[in-house]
Amino acid sequence: MLKTIEIDGKKVRFESRGSTILRYKKQFHRDFLADIMKMKDLMVAGDDPTYEQIKTLDMEVFFNIAWTLAKTADNSIPEPMEFLDQFEEFPIMDVMLELNELITQSFATTKKKSRKNQKVK
Repeated sequence: MLKTIEIDGKKVRFESRGSTILRYKKQFHRDFLADIMKMKDLMVAGDDPTYEQIKTLDMEVFFNIAWTLAKTADNSIPEPMEFLDQFEEFPIMDVMLELNELITQSFATTKKKSRKNQKVK
């Protein structure tokens, strides 16, 4: 899945593919799923997170995810710091909201439920 977002007046492409999770691990030496799960509670909180939820936040993870999705879409994207230096403003929370569907797709399944697994009303 491919998505283009305008950031600081520049159109940036982001993409989620089979290589996305491995690219994240190779670049940052961290597990993509584990990092996402750490932030799950904060993402569910929406516009009104608690102090405890904010305290556990690692903003670097948001930037790393955004960079990985951009690098997946365009291999010419420079290293993370150089990429971010291209922007005077990088509203990471707005960007992450836009990228949520791409992130979710990384963990989605295409397997359909069988009839015996479905609940009967």
